[in-house]
This record gives sequence, C-alpha cells and structure tokens, in this order.
Amino acid sequence: MSDKAAIKVFIADDHAIVREGLKQILADTRDIVVSGEAENGSDALRLFRKSGCHVVLLDISMPDRSGIEVLKQIKKEKPELAVLMLSMHREDQYAIRSLKAGAAGYLTKQSAPKELVTAIRQVAGGLKYISPALAQELANHVGEDHEAAPHETLSDREYQTLTLIASGLTVGAIAKELSLSVKTVSEYRARLLVKMKLKNSAELTHYAIRNGLID
Repeated sequence: MSDKAAIKVFIADDHAIVREGLKQILADTRDIVVSGEAENGSDALRLFRKSGCHVVLLDISMPDRSGIEVLKQIKKEKPELAVLMLSMHREDQYAIRSLKAGAAGYLTKQSAPKELVTAIRQVAGGLKYISPALAQELANHVGEDHEAAPHETLSDREYQTLTLIASGLTVGAIAKELSLSVKTVSEYRARLLVKMKLKNSAELTHYAIRNGLID
C-alpha cells in the first residue's frame, strides 16, 4: 500500500523510548505510517496540523499540559480527527474522562501491539475503540441511577493532582512533574479538598485507594 493510501498517525509522548517502540510496532504494518511526532503538548498542537494525520496517538500525561487539555484543543480545531489516548493508568481511572472530552478511544501502554493496530484502524474508520473490559464496565452501569462520586466533579487538572498526591508525591514534586508552579498546584489541591469535603492529603490518599483511583 502506498503512503498516500495509508493511515497516517501522529505520535505525541514525552518518552523517546515509548515513541520509538510505537514506531517500531507500526513499521510492521503495511497500511499505517507515522507522519510526525512530538514530545510535549505544545509541540503536539503545533506539529499535528502539519502532519496531515488521520489519527493522533496522545499520551495522557504530558509534561507541559495534560493530554486531555491537548485533546480538547485538537477537537476544537479539527472535530473530525480521531484521537486515541495512551496511558499508564488503568482504564477506569481516565478512560471515561477521555471519551467525554472527545477521544475516539483509550488504550493502556501495556496493551498488546495487535490491540494498538486494531484500535488505530478502527478509529481511523470513524468508529470508537474501547477494550472488552471497559465495554463490560460501561454495560454494567447502563440504566443505573448514577450520582456523581466526589472525584467525578473535579476538573482534569484537579483529578490529576489528586492521583499524584495519592501516589505519594509532594506539592513540589507534582509541580515539577506537571511543569507548573508550586502555587498553582497548591491551588488545585485546595480546590479539590473543598469539592470533595476532605481535610488533608491523608484523607485524599485514603479516598483514592478506597475508590481504586491509584494502583
């Protein structure tokens, strides 16, 4: 198949090893080619426009801005473009947030290469992709009267801050991880404590563990 007819994929991930691994997997397929790559959110937004891609593989944890923020901007500019989110986090932690923000699918980085290729082909064809496990989880909740859990009311950045605090990171370490100021992260922490009606980081951690928000 010629490159012109192939599915063009743009890869946005801050880890060079991950990008190389993804490119190696896709190099073994005849109908998929990599048309560009980026190592942070700002570069992703600047370069995906020039790549002529049909699918964006987007890491949910970018160093300068969250993958969901990048996703929302991409969908604002090109609503028809398929964005497949990649994450180290379990599906039940970020998949629903990603799909609500406009993602065409969600894959963990532990997924088998065959599943990645299948997902790319599926979203390139205009369909959504979710794993069988996530499909079952969604089916289990169909028809239920669902009152939003406290963590479901958080913004994407607040939720990310919650999971990082619960993982044992200090405010300073989180600021470095997210390329934000300590003051900004402290504000996120203060807001999520108010929204969730919790008192401190210990209670946040206990809540996250109890609700399966961290591994």
